[in-house]
Amino acid sequence: MKKTYVTSMPNHIGAFLKASKCFSKLGINITRVSYNKAVDSHTLFIDAQGSEEQLNRADAELEKIGYLQSNTDKTSIVLIEFCLADIPGSVTNVLELISKFSFNISYISSQENGTDFQYFKMGLYVDDYDKIAKFLKEAEKLCKVRVINYNSSEKVYDNSIFYNTYVSGLTKSMGLGENVRDSLLTHVNLAMQTLDEQGLSPYRTFDSISKFAELLGSSKGKNFNPRISAHKITDDTEIILIEPPCGSNTIIIKSGGEVLFIDSGYACYTDEMVNVLRKVLPGFDNMEKTILVTHADVDHCGLLPMFDKIITSKKTYDCLKNEYDGKDGYRESNPLHKPYIGICKILTSYKAVNPEKITPMWDNRDNLTEPVTQIGFFDFGKLHFEVYEGKGGHLKGEIVLIDYSNHIAITGDIYINTHGLTPEQSEYNQYAPILMTSVDTDPSLCLEERNAIIQRLGVGKWQIFGAHGFKKEYCVNN
Repeated sequence: MKKTYVTSMPNHIGAFLKASKCFSKLGINITRVSYNKAVDSHTLFIDAQGSEEQLNRADAELEKIGYLQSNTDKTSIVLIEFCLADIPGSVTNVLELISKFSFNISYISSQENGTDFQYFKMGLYVDDYDKIAKFLKEAEKLCKVRVINYNSSEKVYDNSIFYNTYVSGLTKSMGLGENVRDSLLTHVNLAMQTLDEQGLSPYRTFDSISKFAELLGSSKGKNFNPRISAHKITDDTEIILIEPPCGSNTIIIKSGGEVLFIDSGYACYTDEMVNVLRKVLPGFDNMEKTILVTHADVDHCGLLPMFDKIITSKKTYDCLKNEYDGKDGYRESNPLHKPYIGICKILTSYKAVNPEKITPMWDNRDNLTEPVTQIGFFDFGKLHFEVYEGKGGHLKGEIVLIDYSNHIAITGDIYINTHGLTPEQSEYNQYAPILMTSVDTDPSLCLEERNAIIQRLGVGKWQIFGAHGFKKEYCVNN
């Protein structure tokens, strides 16, 4: 007699040895083991062969040492293959039947094969085998149906459960509700598929997502300790730089009695950032709040809903409006970036901002001839900026602000001070390039933009404020 155990083991040395000794003592043979630490460090699959009495005793022993999951976690996956006519809508009846039985789908795979039929493989979460038996009888009236032996498709079977427990761990680490779980599961599966198709290691992806979520969660509450610094520009102009451990910097310009914010970090740190802003800006709660956005990335736009007025380039406005309308933004239109952005939005509780708050300040330039092209000016207090738009090397709609009188440049993500990152920022910055293959839409073009910005700085000592890391001091000689 064979039996599959989905065990939940502690993540420490000797955990599997303890289970193995349990089976050995009872004379039970282990025929298969499956484990993937990158996806789930606790779940272990064990196929065991023995008599009914031996296996029942193994149940009791494993439950005693805490290795058997609770009944709510014993939901397994049944893999079913449906042979459907290769015509539009043929899968609809099957999906309606699945909905009728209230089964959740964990896995779908289908591909045309040059015949008049397509074979749809689906994984269904099952906690009642009487229910699945009734379902199969109904399904057989619609088409040929075959239950796939998981031993011949163990990667799919195991990964379906791995994903399930993995995603539950992610939501728990960020204190999120079960309502986001299915959406997060979709994006995690998409990340796996996208990187697998690129010939990249999907398991490195899972490890990176886990560490990314751990960093986000571990920096919340009392552990949110951004580096804050003040930089004098003129007698009555000051820049306050707030650098959180995860996400973009927030720049505050105080000039001539006015206050301007630039970029805003992740939404999951809204409460923490408000507390910081109240300390550095007395009267913050009652002031009219205006923010300028360098580009439409999630880690720059998380707090936008709390601002009264938002200033952007025309392309950034278009991106934010698309998100508000339920369409893909610029990042999500890139297949390599889409899974990460979906995961990031869910984990950081991102909400699209109402475009009625946004003022696109400069005309749209569709034919940018230079890596960075001047598109207009922006005056604030005692500062006079020339505004440049990049060609989209990092992200379409990106802008850079340069004040030639006061020798300051605000460069967004096109140019950041990589040597001025805190250890926490350096660790955080490791994961986006892995999960998106690159943080830039076009890395070579972004390098051209970076060089072009430096070439545009005139003679003198400059203060460069990027969106990550400390201020960069830069000197241009004759």
